[in-house]
Amino acid sequence: MAQQQVPDSDAAADAAVAADAVSRSYTRGGGGIFGGGDAPTVQALNEVSMQVRRGEVVGIAGPSGSGKSTLLHLLAGLDVPTSGTVTLAGDDVSTLSGRQRARLRLDNVGIVFQRFHLLDALSARSNVALPLVELGYSKGRRRERAETLLDEVGLDGRLTHKPGQLSGGEQQRVALARALASEPALVVADEPTGELDSETGERVLDLLVDIADEQAVVLASHDQQALDVCDRVVHLRDGAVERVV
Repeated sequence: MAQQQVPDSDAAADAAVAADAVSRSYTRGGGGIFGGGDAPTVQALNEVSMQVRRGEVVGIAGPSGSGKSTLLHLLAGLDVPTSGTVTLAGDDVSTLSGRQRARLRLDNVGIVFQRFHLLDALSARSNVALPLVELGYSKGRRRERAETLLDEVGLDGRLTHKPGQLSGGEQQRVALARALASEPALVVADEPTGELDSETGERVLDLLVDIADEQAVVLASHDQQALDVCDRVVHLRDGAVERVV
């Protein structure tokens, strides 16, 4: 039988993010007016519970289609569960409007997407500084923070390069720096070492571990090197928790 990580009330209260029996289902194709209402339902997650406190790095592992990305999206407030509760920075995300969830993410979450989502027209420095514009940082503070982070991920020589001038691995490091720009309480990363060689991947993982002294980090990965730095790893299979190690 799959092992669920049942959150105790004290741990959940102290967590940067907590999921309590969250499930997420999707309707594939949609019925529409002529669909007859019989479009198939896909159960992406089934009653998954976990919590992550500041100071922890928690991994999510499992085969393709196991629900890793869906769980990350729920924890980051990008989506809401079909049932169960996700509590992010003390708020139940299901009770918030789309605009409220966007503000909650801006204030509390840094996200490293698997596809990076960098803006092609902006330099690496401007991409990293983008969240700080929304948060009202001065131009000087934005510039200083972006340059510091790009130096930390080994891209101090690429400050003015646009995404099209960067390799996939360099774009991934820009995305990571952007996620860290606002010093969020929670950093969520989908395959953060997927485009990196082992040496650069180790450097990025060291950075994630370092920031976890003050922040919570959740990363989904197939990479054992990445999973090895985690305090614990939640293994998913078919949308449910198989084991926690």
